[in-house]
This record gives sequence, structure tokens and C-alpha cells, in this order.
Amino acid sequence: MKIMTQNKKVYHDYFIEDTYEAGIKLVGSEIKSIRLGKVNLSDAFVTFRAGEAYVSNMHISKYAFSNQFNHDEKRTRKLLLHKNEITKLFSRTREQGYTIIPLKVYLKDGLAKVEIGLAKGKKTHDKREALKEKDQEQRMKKILKHR
Repeated sequence: MKIMTQNKKVYHDYFIEDTYEAGIKLVGSEIKSIRLGKVNLSDAFVTFRAGEAYVSNMHISKYAFSNQFNHDEKRTRKLLLHKNEITKLFSRTREQGYTIIPLKVYLKDGLAKVEIGLAKGKKTHDKREALKEKDQEQRMKKILKHR
């Protein structure tokens, strides 16, 4: 498994309650760009239409060596999930404060996969608390390292 990109900001803004692995429906120039690491998840999110899951705002740069058959960089792409996973995720997003966000894109056995997470938004005091805990852990590691 080779990780192409990760959305690290998500862990600061959301509590990740559950993760799923999803395939993604791509065109030829998109998979070539992903293999070069030209993918960005910073504003990406998952939506549901007609019983199917789609990832929106995932930026995949144009492949430099494809000319007329290039893709739209921010097009909506279909996620490949089992039907029961889609219904479970859809029902959870109807609850207050839950959303589904792509966490990372990676290659597994030559196929592009997206790890999506069921996320609940953090309040500002939760974010401050998480930063305090992270800072304390770093200080403890630093103290233990010097001994």
C-alpha cells in the first residue's frame, strides 16, 4: 500500500468515528496523475445521489502527457462501496453534525483507493483541548528523550 496523499487537517477539525475503504471510478489520465502524487484532498467531501456515493472537490491535476483526452480537475467522482455501507453512511449523515470526508488516497494492488471517514465536527473548545493534549505528549517525549 502506497499512500499518495493524506488530509491531516481533518483530524484537527473533526472526530473520526469510523473509516471505510472505497474504490474510486477514474479515467485514464486521472490514475496516471494519482500515481505521480498530483492529488489534493483539502476541500473534498462525500455526497449521496440516487443511492450512490460521490466525492466532490477532490483535485486531481491534469496529466502532462495527455493532450485532448484530459480530465476536469475537480469533477465529481463515483465511490465504489457496498450497498449496505452506502445506506449505513447515508443514514448516519442525516444525524446532526455528521459528515463523510476523504482521509487519504492510496494505491493498493495497483488500484486507487480512498479511505473515507464518518466524522463529527469539533467545537472550538474541543480543538483547544486536543492541542493541549498533543503539546503535553510532545513535552513528555522530549523530557524522556533527554533522560
